[in-house]
Amino acid sequence: MTGVRPSVEQETVLDADGIEPATAAVVNPELVAHSLREYVGAWSARIRAGETGVLPVIVGLLLIAVIFQTLNPKFLTAGNLVNLLVQGAVYMLLAMSEVFALLLGEIDLSAGFVAGVAGIVAAELILAANGGWPWWAACLAALAICALIGVLQGTIITRIGLPSFVVTLAGLLGWQGVMLKILGNGGTLPINDRIINDLANGNLTPAAGWAIMVVVVAGFGLVTWMREARRRASGLVAPPVSLTALKVAAVAAAGAIVVLISNTDRGVLVPVRGVPWVILIVLAVLVMWTVLLGRTRFGRYVYAIGGNAEAARRAGVPLARIRTIAFALASLTAGVAGIIYASRLRSVSTNLDGGTLVLYAVAAAVIGGTSLFGGRGKPMHAVLGGVVIAAIDNGMGLQGFSAASKYIVTALVLLAAVTIDAVARRGRTTGR
Repeated sequence: MTGVRPSVEQETVLDADGIEPATAAVVNPELVAHSLREYVGAWSARIRAGETGVLPVIVGLLLIAVIFQTLNPKFLTAGNLVNLLVQGAVYMLLAMSEVFALLLGEIDLSAGFVAGVAGIVAAELILAANGGWPWWAACLAALAICALIGVLQGTIITRIGLPSFVVTLAGLLGWQGVMLKILGNGGTLPINDRIINDLANGNLTPAAGWAIMVVVVAGFGLVTWMREARRRASGLVAPPVSLTALKVAAVAAAGAIVVLISNTDRGVLVPVRGVPWVILIVLAVLVMWTVLLGRTRFGRYVYAIGGNAEAARRAGVPLARIRTIAFALASLTAGVAGIIYASRLRSVSTNLDGGTLVLYAVAAAVIGGTSLFGGRGKPMHAVLGGVVIAAIDNGMGLQGFSAASKYIVTALVLLAAVTIDAVARRGRTTGR
């Protein structure tokens, strides 16, 4: 690797974790493997070094599927799987909002009730006098208010120097109070806009589902292939061609499975087919934040601050600005989750348990592989963790378990995930 400029991924690792270039090959085997066989060998070395990535959560999902399918054959039916993804959409979105805070080594406890505020604002504007606002304008206004909430909380944290735990705990209480003030004790605000309600309850036509899947896979394949081909042509390190082809094939297979399952008739009295809109919304948010955190200077700065804030400051990273933007994006994403939550219930009420939602969000992000210690994690981890949370809730619901049992099992899964993270972190520290 002599004389070759480090790639973006290598720079991120070096900035965030202070790993020497020789060690970066173990942390990111795609960067130095010239064949699929070399990649598998480097990947094995990475796991032995404590960098398990998403492997534990994938194994956990398979285990959960086997257990619940054994207990109830309905678990892996098309109708239940689609319902599981729709149920888990709010967890996935809230977990992605928490990723922004966790990557900095911070936490956002206000996300659940910030989401509630978004739902209330959108519903109020749609029901406003003189015919109300268009659905898209109401949603944009709700998201803008959520972003401003994040800016406010982030500014207090970064400029005054208060702990994020305290500031966002105050936000949890304060924004819950705002909800109660607007709705009144026991109040409910219905949403009658068809498009808003379809965000979580509507489905694409079967043909549209296939068309969008083809476009998404083609776009991913084209971008991935061109980016890595350009790196090879420039003499920079890049994954082997066979690995690039496998990535595209894996995404195509996953997309085809989702569309096939969604297009299966899952109705009871009337036929119900098609990919739910909410899956596309989660996918869109996932792509946006993956690009932002993985391919931009802002993303590199976030990882650098989470890995070593003092080193990042000495390198010229504007800590206060980056942290404030991260909290704004966290609240913005929570706002998307709140609109989806309101859409699914077709209303907003004071029954929204923002405290439980935010704890599930943190649990989902950590279970998926985001580190509580900062500097390590991806939006995809939040999505996978959200699927785990939803699968546990759904599977235990099919078996008739009480809410108490669901909380206990979720707690044990969270504890196992944090333990794996702590052990892996200790292994990496010892290895250096």
